[in-house]
Amino acid sequence: MTAKLNFVVHEHKAKKAGLHYDLRLESNGVLKDWAFRKAPPEIVGIKRFGIAQEDHDLSWLDFEGEIKEGYGAGTMKIWDRGFYEVVKKTDKVIVLRFYGDRLKGEYTLMPFRNGWLFFKTKTP
Repeated sequence: MTAKLNFVVHEHKAKKAGLHYDLRLESNGVLKDWAFRKAPPEIVGIKRFGIAQEDHDLSWLDFEGEIKEGYGAGTMKIWDRGFYEVVKKTDKVIVLRFYGDRLKGEYTLMPFRNGWLFFKTKTP
């Protein structure tokens, strides 16, 4: 079994970008980040398309509140958080097992066109 790492999903109501969800995964001392227009899927069969964002500092794991300036200005609250582990990682697919309050079970992140697909593959 691989190490369990932290994750957070922020519900971000940005003034310019509008409502979206930021999936942030702890990796090598930073948070890897993907933005999705809709909430992450909680059941098998629903896919979400997202765009990779710049890495964030680990302090974002606990952040909730108001961002006052810049493109991301707006309110942010934690939609889900917990731990995850990498089940499989190749150039074509990343399979993750989540242990959150809402994200539970195996999910896949895979490059698709100019972004990424994120979907649930197995329940716990």
